[in-house]
Amino acid sequence: MSGDQSKDVIVLGGGAAGLMCAAVAAARGRRVVVLEGSKRCGKKILMSGGGRCNFTNLYSTPENFLSANPHFCKSALARYTPADFIAAVEAHGIAYHEKEKGQLFCNESSKQIVAMLLQECAAADVEIRVRAPVESVARDGAGFVVHTEAGSVRGESLVVATGGLSIPKMGASGIGYRIARQFGLAVRDTRAALVPFTLNGGQGKAFGALSGVGLDVEARCNDAYFDAGMLFTHRGLSGPAMLQVSSYWQPGDTVAVDWFAGADVEQWLTERRDARPDARLATVLAERLPRRLAQSLCNEVGKASLGNHRLRQLDDQACAALATRLTEWPFTPDGTEGYRTAEVTIGGVDTGALSSTTMAARDVPGLYFIGEVVDVTGHLGGHNFQWAWASAQAAGAVV
Repeated sequence: MSGDQSKDVIVLGGGAAGLMCAAVAAARGRRVVVLEGSKRCGKKILMSGGGRCNFTNLYSTPENFLSANPHFCKSALARYTPADFIAAVEAHGIAYHEKEKGQLFCNESSKQIVAMLLQECAAADVEIRVRAPVESVARDGAGFVVHTEAGSVRGESLVVATGGLSIPKMGASGIGYRIARQFGLAVRDTRAALVPFTLNGGQGKAFGALSGVGLDVEARCNDAYFDAGMLFTHRGLSGPAMLQVSSYWQPGDTVAVDWFAGADVEQWLTERRDARPDARLATVLAERLPRRLAQSLCNEVGKASLGNHRLRQLDDQACAALATRLTEWPFTPDGTEGYRTAEVTIGGVDTGALSSTTMAARDVPGLYFIGEVVDVTGHLGGHNFQWAWASAQAAGAVV
């Protein structure tokens, strides 16, 4: 790209939201260019869902999103639903399946979703420029001029779809936040979300030995709880349950885990005691939990020899106390793995500065923010992609 070139719409970022918005806007007859800083579009799409892309969730609702203004996402999500994106997937002949809890994945590969978006862009004559990292953005009369290493481009409208700070090796940067601040928009504090926890000290040492052990649990942090899988790692706690509650966690908060995922443990312990009074506690817990975890929990209760206790040694009061501990097991993470492994970024461009209908900056005509760069963050399971599609559709229909 040499010299200045002119378009109707400039989209910064060739990810899920950027490509979707470009296709929608170009289908209306707008001349659109996508500027992607890396060497290819859709890199986070390609790695998502274990390479099969959890592209939406059948049950995605506003309640699946976090934001300082929980009402902001409602308009876009209502006007572009999971069924709308599914229709596009089916129109492109992409086979898919529901894995669990409404999570939809490609049968074959994430590459199919990227190909679909690129085909939609090509059909509408969208120009896509890769290896075009943004150097600066400025007002140009009633529009904008974007300078890149390869030249400049001018446009009436500018759509910022640059994502958050998660997974910097994929090209993430804070440029979207810098652009927002440049034009006077507030940006809410950001932090890594949908991210594993780290444990140090005594708990870290005790449970580090369980690296690789996984099971289904109920995990709770503050007012949020999730029933999902948990995995011990050599550094701490991971798995869907931990990733979910990480979005609600702040340094110093405690995460409570129910190892029995909602089952009536007190009744179960009492029944096992009556049926097998001479059985050892660790042996009985191993009927429901991984053996190494059962022994570790017995050790961590506070009596190193508890695992060797016969069930008949536990009276009703002891059973009740043990059941409470096993269903409200506390962890106080030292931190998280950070943006390096985080799936998303919480915080971002303050929704108070944007129209919930169009994603336009209220005080800067022609400027739009969509996708992860906005202070709207979904739960694990396809919801963040649904926000990308919905916010992109909202902006693409009007830019």
